[in-house]
Amino acid sequence: MSKNVSVIGAGLVGSLLSIYMAKRGYNVNVFERRADMRKNKMSAGKSINLALSDRGFRGLEGVGIADEIRKIAIPMYGRFLHNQDGTTGFQPYGKAGQAINSVSRAGINMMLMDLAETMPNVKINFEERCTGVDSRAGKSSFINEATHKETTVNSDLIFGSDGAFSAARLSAMLGHDRFTYNQFYIEHGYKELHIPAGPNGEFLIEKNALHIWPRKSFMMIALPNIDGTFTCTLFMPFEGENSFAKLKTREEVVEFFNRVFPDAVPLMPTLIDDFMNNPTSSLVTVKCFPWTFDDKLALIGDAAHAIVPFYGQGMNCGFEDCVVLNELIDKHKENWHSIMEEYQLLRKPDGDAVADLAIGNFTEMRDKTADPKFLLQKKIEAWFSEKHPDKWIPQYTMVTYRPDIRYSFALEKGVEQDVIMKKVMAAIPGIEQKWDTPEVEQMILQHI
Repeated sequence: MSKNVSVIGAGLVGSLLSIYMAKRGYNVNVFERRADMRKNKMSAGKSINLALSDRGFRGLEGVGIADEIRKIAIPMYGRFLHNQDGTTGFQPYGKAGQAINSVSRAGINMMLMDLAETMPNVKINFEERCTGVDSRAGKSSFINEATHKETTVNSDLIFGSDGAFSAARLSAMLGHDRFTYNQFYIEHGYKELHIPAGPNGEFLIEKNALHIWPRKSFMMIALPNIDGTFTCTLFMPFEGENSFAKLKTREEVVEFFNRVFPDAVPLMPTLIDDFMNNPTSSLVTVKCFPWTFDDKLALIGDAAHAIVPFYGQGMNCGFEDCVVLNELIDKHKENWHSIMEEYQLLRKPDGDAVADLAIGNFTEMRDKTADPKFLLQKKIEAWFSEKHPDKWIPQYTMVTYRPDIRYSFALEKGVEQDVIMKKVMAAIPGIEQKWDTPEVEQMILQHI
């Protein structure tokens, strides 16, 4: 008998999940608080580009849309660094040809919604705000933002894919004992800025790279768009010496950018208006448990594990949730008690791990990418891994290019490898000159 499924949230993960469930023959109703983004322009300054990597593509391949998404994606083969003294440098992400892909959040979301709506057993209901979920009874309640009409929906299965501030999660938290919840804001916020295309639609800076202006306690990044523009994001503390609190007037913004990002200013003709008009938004990490309730409700994506964007893995991790859930349906032959139990036991450690990885990568991007010692360490790791691929995989490679390796393993192994590298670099005098010698190779091998 075909089950009725309610998916709360038509964002990236909810839209992909609805396709997976519909392909299995379930009747899927999706409820989205916002209006249809395909008919309404997104609010300015809230579109942060996404970095789609192999884990995310695996989720898209499962519903046959990966090739379509590749058409709107721009491969980025490494970080292009812009130092304050005007020098630049390029750091490849992995081996030749390995890249992460810049995609528009709205672009990929709209393609997923389009695909979902081609299926006869999917209906997306817009402007329906979730007001509560009763997982024991299998009921979800909504109020229409336009008409204020209240609706209660009965379902066999309910999925809360409604983001970091999930209404489904809040209902589960209030309705169940021993729900563990942790919400953590970093001291930095972000503001979106813009680099336009050149007069002939050309890219004004290197197209196939993620650009970073690392400045120790803060940074700016830029990701390419298919129309020749770049979406820039300034990450900076809310308060303190170099902070959003210090930039209140147009004159303060001009002085700050000319001093700190001098090579970027000529590329950003709308800088002042963008800075003054676009919102300054906060960055939150959410960890919680359990993720499933009464064999009827499951949290997925940011509702289960909201993370900061610095590893580019939020969407990829959410898409991987869909892949794992889909595999478990096969494994347990539609036994939803077993599916939900194993889903949360498998994914909870990985959700926690990717949250910690994302915080760690923020420090790396804004601070260490300009540190010669750190860059030397990464060069040695890449060289050693090339010689001994069975013994050493760099953490970034495990996270980004190896969907067969769990986030939790990548975190643990990365910490181990970092300890080894610190010992080796401290033990060999003049390692800068002999980093690729048998002496270094043998010392690493002794520590593994």
